[in-house]
Amino acid sequence: MNDVVRFLTQNPVVYMATVDEEGNPRVRPFQYMLEKEGRLYFCTSNQKPVYEQFRRHPLIEMCVSSADAVWLRLTGRVTFVPDRSVKETILTNNELVRSLYGNADNPAFEVFYLEDARGTLSDFSGNPPREFVL
Repeated sequence: MNDVVRFLTQNPVVYMATVDEEGNPRVRPFQYMLEKEGRLYFCTSNQKPVYEQFRRHPLIEMCVSSADAVWLRLTGRVTFVPDRSVKETILTNNELVRSLYGNADNPAFEVFYLEDARGTLSDFSGNPPREFVL
């Protein structure tokens, strides 16, 4: 877990793949927000199409790479939680999110984590990927 959190902290923009209402793939950037009690948290607005895509098809995959060609792939189930403390931590630590939502009581502000997350850290070294379950 520590290697994954460190990698996400150093490379916070991840690309999440979802399925839209017509069954087509969609990929978009998200920012990694924080780890709490072994869960990786992200956020979005419930006014965006991606929110409904998460609701309809909560199993997602994401990928992020570093400047030195190391990449992390994660698969998990999006689980929304009304956790005020997570929202407040995100707002405190992320100026962009604070500018979008203002406060933890904003009804559009949603936080989620990846349940049953698993993945790999890989590179071009020729070594096998490091697999993990979070």
